Amino acid sequence: MRIASLFTGIGGLELGLARAGHRAVLACEIWSPARAVLAARLPDAHLHADVTTLADLPGDTELLTAGFPCQDLSQAGRTLGIGGTRSGLVGHVFRLLDERAIPVVVLENVSFMLSLDRGAAMHRLAGAFEERGYRWAYRTIDAQAFLPQRRARVFLVATRSDLDPADVLFQGDVAMPPSSTTLASHAHGFYWTEGTRGLGWAPDAVPTLKNGSTVGIPSPPAILRTDGVIVKPDLRDAERLQGFPADWTRPAEEVARASLRWALVGNAVSVPVAEWLGERLRDPRPHETERDGPWPTGRGSWPRAARFDGTTRHAVRIGAYPVFLEREPLERFLEHPGTPLSARGTAGFLSRAEASSLRFAPGFLDAVRRHLAARRGERDAALAA
Repeated sequence: MRIASLFTGIGGLELGLARAGHRAVLACEIWSPARAVLAARLPDAHLHADVTTLADLPGDTELLTAGFPCQDLSQAGRTLGIGGTRSGLVGHVFRLLDERAIPVVVLENVSFMLSLDRGAAMHRLAGAFEERGYRWAYRTIDAQAFLPQRRARVFLVATRSDLDPADVLFQGDVAMPPSSTTLASHAHGFYWTEGTRGLGWAPDAVPTLKNGSTVGIPSPPAILRTDGVIVKPDLRDAERLQGFPADWTRPAEEVARASLRWALVGNAVSVPVAEWLGERLRDPRPHETERDGPWPTGRGSWPRAARFDGTTRHAVRIGAYPVFLEREPLERFLEHPGTPLSARGTAGFLSRAEASSLRFAPGFLDAVRRHLAARRGERDAALAA
């Protein structure tokens, strides 16, 4: 299908769809570092800067994609809701659909929007599609099904064609294989900037890559390696943890500081999830209606998966892993050594962790203390020299 893409970012959704045979003809993105990446990586797509000035979509558009801004919907963001200045831009999706009814629409956003403001974002999105005669289905999918990054996102497919969105999204449902990791056998990811209320602990994986700061302050996770060293992953490995080729975002440095590449990566759609979706769009399979359940009443949040068949809304019993691909351990996946977490960063994390009531894996805090002692020793030796 020919794709018109809104809020394109660095093209993760479009790259994945392209690997499944689809093609972007329009990419709309306002942030200049991301547009620099798109100009280099999606050279055949027409670039438009501002969705608010986009009057219409190309006449041959068959698929509209929109990974609309999540800042107002995310737990890590401002949680202003769907009416916030950034996330409210999704309204332009429906303005453009009113100009041209595109047969298939794909939206992507954070899973927190299912519960924020008692599901207000989903009420608005679902209602807007239903008013325009679309059937819809959505599913929470975790990128860890494909890569060693824990990243749950909602993918919504809406259609005004013979294609049933349930036949696209509800294929495959597997359990995550049981894990027997230890600090000695596998690397473990966590948020070194946390430690008071949460940790983001991820055995043999990293927690969700974040977008960092709009002023270019990176926010990579930490990885405790089996040798006891705590590192922040190299940016090239962060790109790979999203499914991009290494250095995919390098063109951004032509217009912005290099540190902003972390925000570009953290905001992106994971490529292999998009590829899986693209393959399902090409090869839909009948939805197993026995997965359907009654629509929940008296609760604020929406189900983790659901569908609207044109008449009735159904909750759908299906998990976040359509597959669980075999992969090499995280420590071998990483192609670059990363940067050891500094003494200052380690000390700050340790002080928060020790003062918290969080429970930690056996030996974890001791490993952090040993890393801190090693970093302080290196610092003192450098000062003495």
